[in-house]
Amino acid sequence: MTIKKSRFVQSLSAFKSFPGQGLPEIAMVGKSNVGKSSLINSMTANSKLARTSAEPGKTRLVNLYLINEAFFLVDLPGYGFAKAPKQEKQKWAEMIEGYLRGSGNLKRVFQLVDLRHAPTEEDQLRVEALRHDELPLTVVATKADKLSKAQRGRCIPVICRTLAVQPWEVMVYSSKDGTGKDALLELVEAEVAPAGENADHT
Repeated sequence: MTIKKSRFVQSLSAFKSFPGQGLPEIAMVGKSNVGKSSLINSMTANSKLARTSAEPGKTRLVNLYLINEAFFLVDLPGYGFAKAPKQEKQKWAEMIEGYLRGSGNLKRVFQLVDLRHAPTEEDQLRVEALRHDELPLTVVATKADKLSKAQRGRCIPVICRTLAVQPWEVMVYSSKDGTGKDALLELVEAEVAPAGENADHT
């Protein structure tokens, strides 16, 4: 897949109708500062599409990006931001759940984790919730550029054990050097292609 067009559409504080609704959706979920916005910018080759910040907790709404006029990338609020007030954390959790359970067009959820660290308890709970809701799931291990190939090889089994996923359910990614970008775009293409077109990509 080649992404030629990408644009921000809308931010939602709660799940509701939005322009273009009905097209396929791919959602990004993960703890604060794991790299969701950077991944979206990397995938779309548009560094200004999603606002990034070194400060955790900047994505506080459900942000919708229309890609190639054909599908949406959905950036969900991060979780696990320790400094946020409890009430604010609860609001973000409700936004995430409201979207994931409300969208009838969600094709896959990318659960982002930092490749360098074992997934947190909140990561585990999020993956369990996705399984409970029977939502298609791929774990994307970000910040791969910060580790050698040997180090990556040691970190992936930790992610698999902690989240109870198989190695082929984990994609290694770097927004800095493009590691994993082609594979991720192929997966997205397979998910959002109109019925009958997937046969061309097998």
